[in-house]
Amino acid sequence: MDIVSFGLTDIGKKRSSNQDAIYLNSKDHFYLLADGAGGYNGGDIASAMALELIPEYFLGQSLDEGNVKHHLKESIKYANQSILDEVEKRPELEGMGTTVVGIYFYKDTLYIVNVGDSRLYLIQGGGIFQLTRDHSLVQEKIDLGIYTREEAARDPMQNILVRIVGREDVSLADVFSFKALPHHCFLLCSDGLHGELDDESILALVSPHLTGDEKCTEAGLKKAGEVLVDRANQKGGRDNISVILSAVT
Repeated sequence: MDIVSFGLTDIGKKRSSNQDAIYLNSKDHFYLLADGAGGYNGGDIASAMALELIPEYFLGQSLDEGNVKHHLKESIKYANQSILDEVEKRPELEGMGTTVVGIYFYKDTLYIVNVGDSRLYLIQGGGIFQLTRDHSLVQEKIDLGIYTREEAARDPMQNILVRIVGREDVSLADVFSFKALPHHCFLLCSDGLHGELDDESILALVSPHLTGDEKCTEAGLKKAGEVLVDRANQKGGRDNISVILSAVT
């Protein structure tokens, strides 16, 4: 199974710093995206720490089909405790944390880990499908039937997260697997993207560069990623914007 990938992070139009971080490891087929929280209290530190510590722990294990999910979950716990320890040493960083969404290709299986509201989408066969579930107050309201996903887009509490790395016990990080097939394209993104563009808009922007019978190329992924970031900025760029595109060829 051959994998091509591209990643891009952008400060956006309104923020004074970029608290997003991305990690691309094409050798091990491991990709991570983090969106720091805590504002000036170290969101950028939390996201950077997570994307250093998670691969350090995870790729240091002897991985096989029977233990990948376990070690992904443990790598999140390792990063979580390390961030809490850093806050203990530096009280001025109180409140810092980060979302994390990541994918790991092992043979023909994609393993997924998620904490927070950074998302993973599958783009395939002319459709787009959100594979992760947001750990947010808005998502909980949707789950309770308080309103629809379309109505939720107008909720003023969009940024309230119920799970985040660095603020609580994240032993309940979502970890699951998915069969990866040729022509599957996976999009990891922060809320700086999906907060500006709905799913249908994302699909319309990337489809010209990803769909068809020919193998997806790194150049196609690069163009798709750049178009997404440019359009999110055109829509307001209210937050940092990060994307990773990874495709099975």
